[in-house]
Amino acid sequence: MARLIAERADTLPGLAEVFREHGYAGASLSLIGAATGLGRGSLYHFFPGGKREMAEAVLTDIGDWFEERVFAPLAEAEDPRAGIDAMMMAIDRYFRSGQQACLVGAWGLGATRAPFGPAIAAYFRRWIAVLADALERGGVAGDRAATLAQDVVSGIQGAITLSRALNDSALFRATLGRLTARLYTALAAAAE
Repeated sequence: MARLIAERADTLPGLAEVFREHGYAGASLSLIGAATGLGRGSLYHFFPGGKREMAEAVLTDIGDWFEERVFAPLAEAEDPRAGIDAMMMAIDRYFRSGQQACLVGAWGLGATRAPFGPAIAAYFRRWIAVLADALERGGVAGDRAATLAQDVVSGIQGAITLSRALNDSALFRATLGRLTARLYTALAAAAE
C-alpha cells in the first residue's frame, strides 16, 4: 500500500536513500517509486523535471541540513571549540557514525559530477570556508586555518569511506576525535 505523501519535501528522504545507495544513474524510477511509495504520475507531479529535478531537490535539502546544523553553528559560535563540537556531533549523527555514505561526496567522484558540479563544489567550499573562519576567529592564521579546514573535511570524507568499507563505526568516531584534537591543538597554539 502506498504511503501518504502530502508534500514534495516528504519524498526527499526516500529519494536521498535511493541516490545514496544506487547513484544517480542507477536510481531507476521503479527504485524511486518503491522508496517513496509514489507512482510515476505522482513523482512527475512533484518533480516535473524528472530525475534531475529530484536530484537537485535532494542536493538542496542536504545543503539546507548542513547549513542549519553544521555551518551556522560553526559561523555563529563565539568560542570556535563550541562550533567544532557542534559540527562533529552533527556529522556523526548525519553519517550514522560513518555507516551512511556521503551522497555529495560520492557524486563528486563520478559522471554525476558533471551535471551537479557547481552544487557539489559549493557544498564543500562552504564547509571549508566556515570551518576556516571559525579557526581564524580563534587566532589561527589565515593560510594555516584554510589548510587545516581542508584537511579536516578531507579526513571526514575519507573516514566515511573507510568506516563503510570496513563496517566499523568505531573507526569513524575515532577519526572524528583525532580531527577534533587537531583543531583544538591549532586553537591552543594560536592562543599562546
